[in-house]
Parts: sequence; C-alpha cells; structure tokens
Amino acid sequence: MRKGTTFGKWISGLLMALALGILCPYASAPASATTISELQEQIKAHQKELSEANEKTEDLKEKQSLIEELIDDLNAEILNTMTSIALKEDEIAEKEAEISEKEEQINSKQAEINKTEKAYYAAKAREEQQKEDMQVRTRRLYETGNSSLLHLILSGTGLGNILNQMDYVEHLYTYDKNKLADYEAARQLTMDLWNQLEIEKKELQIQKQAFEEQKEELVLAKQELSEQKEELDAALAVRKKESANYEAEIKKAQQEANIAKTKIQQEQKELKKLEEAEKRKKEVENMTFSETDYTAIVDAAIGSDLGKKVAKYGLQFVGNPYKLGGTSLTNGTDCSGFTQTIYAKFGYALHRTSGEQRKDGTAVQYADAQPGDIICYSGHVAIYIGGGKIVHASNSSPYPKGGIKVSSATYRKILAVRRIIQ
Repeated sequence: MRKGTTFGKWISGLLMALALGILCPYASAPASATTISELQEQIKAHQKELSEANEKTEDLKEKQSLIEELIDDLNAEILNTMTSIALKEDEIAEKEAEISEKEEQINSKQAEINKTEKAYYAAKAREEQQKEDMQVRTRRLYETGNSSLLHLILSGTGLGNILNQMDYVEHLYTYDKNKLADYEAARQLTMDLWNQLEIEKKELQIQKQAFEEQKEELVLAKQELSEQKEELDAALAVRKKESANYEAEIKKAQQEANIAKTKIQQEQKELKKLEEAEKRKKEVENMTFSETDYTAIVDAAIGSDLGKKVAKYGLQFVGNPYKLGGTSLTNGTDCSGFTQTIYAKFGYALHRTSGEQRKDGTAVQYADAQPGDIICYSGHVAIYIGGGKIVHASNSSPYPKGGIKVSSATYRKILAVRRIIQ
C-alpha cells in the first residue's frame, strides 16, 4: 500500500467533509467546530448552559410555587370574606325584618293610643257633664228644698212627709255622687291605659332605634368587608400577573434548556461522526489487502489512493454469494447493497437502491472513470476498478445463484458514472 502526501491531504479533507456533513446525504446541520477537541469544548459549554438553564428553571418554579401558595391563601381569604359579607347581609336582612316588625308594633300601639285617647276624652266629657248636672240639681234642690220644707212645716203636713222629702234629696245626692265617682274611675283607668300605651310605644321606639343602630353597624361592617375584598382582589390580580410572568420565564428557561440540549445532542452526533471518521482514518491508513488477479489493474489505473483502496476492498469479497435484498459482504448481498456496504466502510453513506445511487456523488464520463467510481446500469450498479473492469454483486452465471465477481464494465449499456470520492 502506497502512502504519500496526497493521501494525507485526502484524509484531512475527508475528516473536514465528515464534520461539515457534506459527504452524507442524510447528514444534519454542520457544527461550528471542525475538530474533536473544539467540539468537546462546545459540548462542555452547552452542558454548562443546560445546567444553568435547568437551575434557573428550578429556581423560577420554586418562586412560582411560592406565588401560587400566596394565590391559594388569597383565594381562601377572599372566600372567607365573601362568606362574611353574605352573613352580614343575612344579619342586615334580619335587622330590617325586626325593624319592620317594630314599626308595625309601633303603628299598632299608636292606633291603640289614639283609640284610648278618644275613650279618655269621652270619659272626661261624661265626667264633666255629670259634675255640671250634679251642680245644677244640687242648686235646684237647695233652692226648692227650703221652700218646700217651709211649706210642709207651715201647712202642718207632718213630720213624716218632711222626712220623706229629706230622704229623697239625700238619695238623689248619693246617686249623683256615686255616678260621678264611677266616671272619675273610668277616666282614670283610661288615663292609666293611655300612659301605659305611651310607655310601651316608647319602649318599641327604643328597640327600633337599637335595631337601626345595629343595622348601621352591620352595614358599616359589610362595607369594610367589601373594601377588604377589593384589596384582596387587587392583590390576587398582582400575584396572578407575577405567576404568569414566572410562567413565561420558566418557558423561556425551558426553551433555553431545550436549545442547549438539542445542541448537545447534535454536537454529540457530530463528535461521534468525527470520532468514527478518526477511527476510519486510522483503519484506512492501516488497511492492507490480499493480492488478487486484479491488484495490478487497480494500481495501474489513474485515480486517487482512496478510490483504489475502495476498489481493492471490494475485490476481497469476490466469490461470495449474491442475495436479493442482502447487505452482507460474506453471507450474501445484492448489487446496491454491495456498493453501499463497501462505501460505508470508508465513511460514505450511499442510498440503498441502484436507482437512488445514480444521484449520489457527481457525474463523470466513462472515459474519465477512476477506481472507486460507481458504474450505473438499468437496475444495476458496480464499482469500477480500472482497466475497463468492474467488481459487482451479480445474480447471473457462472455462479448458479450469482455472486460477487469481476466483469467487463461494458458488459451492459452504461447509463451513468458517479464519482463519490471527490
């Protein structure tokens, strides 16, 4: 195996190409680092960013948890305040009902007072009338009584008639006096009732006033509770806004963590690629091949050292079986599986089918074909080894089931030649 400056430059280019993801059709976005050590430093920096973002997230979550606890406390306080307001409203309604009841009792008592007042003045009027009537009768009896008594004495009517006349006067006087006493008693009784009703009315008014004062206190207490609720609602709004801000900050920190995590994952993939490329580089540098009947053809051809290594590597498996859909160089492979697996050994990712492999690499003319180029036919692909020869997995004779063999490159119509190694 020949070693030289050209091969060393090619290996360096290969590593850079792998790092930039330009050789593999499925490669992800290129990393900014181009060496393993640079990429490892980037991974460390992003791991630090991830750690800081996670710490920030946890710190924000802890602060948000405290805010949420305060929000729960405020909600509980608001609920308690609303319950207290409802109780005050019930007490106010109860006081209003008591005040209304006292007003009805006062109105009823006033009606009784008015009725008793009328009865009092009627009794007093009867008493006054009785007094006046008694005075009139007494005066008449006095005026007429003396002349009648003198007449009885002078006429000799007798002592019996005189006594009878005197008894009548006495009886009439006693009747008037008793009647007057009855009227006075009735008036006094009515007056006492009137006074009692006035006292009861004042007591009802005092009770009503007390209820009204209690109602005012309840209204003030309700107002204070309502003001407290407004303050609690305002504080709750502030806390909810703070919680929303923390939520936004947490999402931002989580996004930063996700970005850092994604970068780490991408960089770890790139690092793995670089490490694999480095490993392949050493493997390629140390790669040796058994001499075959076609080694001289490969060495004599014009082309890159790596392309010749690809051709020589493919020749190592001549004689192994063909297997439709297979990719094993020893146990069986088809044509595109053969080319894909050979190139994978050198760090190149080809498509799986022969039709797709006609798009891999860049097109060249058959006259310019070099060892390692892909020769494309209708439904078939092979690796050019130089000297107009190809190595390929064929399902035709001389092997009953086909196999890996060397054939003339022009044994079929060539549709395209694709150069994978630039």
